[in-house]
Amino acid sequence: MFDTLIFGGGVSGMSCALVLGSAKNKSFATDKKIGIFTHQKTSALQEALFNNAYGIAAGKLGSELLTESVQHLSQTYPHITQIPDEKVLKIKGEFPEFMVTTNRKTYKTKIIVIGIGSANTFTIDGLMQYVEPHQKSLPEKQRIQLKNSDHKVADGIYVIGTLAGWRSQLAIAAGSGAAVATDILTLWNGGVQTHCHDSIR
Repeated sequence: MFDTLIFGGGVSGMSCALVLGSAKNKSFATDKKIGIFTHQKTSALQEALFNNAYGIAAGKLGSELLTESVQHLSQTYPHITQIPDEKVLKIKGEFPEFMVTTNRKTYKTKIIVIGIGSANTFTIDGLMQYVEPHQKSLPEKQRIQLKNSDHKVADGIYVIGTLAGWRSQLAIAAGSGAAVATDILTLWNGGVQTHCHDSIR
């Protein structure tokens, strides 16, 4: 049983995983089992070039960031389970117990975070009732989003990045993933508002 499973190894999913991972020494998070499906083949980063993203050197390729982010997560927070090369096909159940079926296995989790992009090829059974046209994308692009209120789709289900209705800027997607991570940390902390910062002090 996972405490949280993140769908998607792009910007928003990795950002969410990094923030959750950084809470490993907090008493309310030490025993939490976190996993992320790091499927990246359809990520918008595959063809991206960055000159305008805070903290990223101009000329950085999105494909490089994809590889580096997996290494970063593995090296810094090895307690997070990375699940590569699996595609989520179906979810069922309700909070606090969901069954997640991929093209290879079935997993149990208490919380689901979905960050797999806003392409209209979205086909996860059990989530289709939440699909609606993307509110901040050109209609001709036929992008979609999941109905949500401040990233929350339903109890135990969160959506992040462009699939949450945000524009496709790296900084926005990263912030979206981090925001949901802090919402989950707050939930784990009994509702007491919390977040994670590292410090040189």
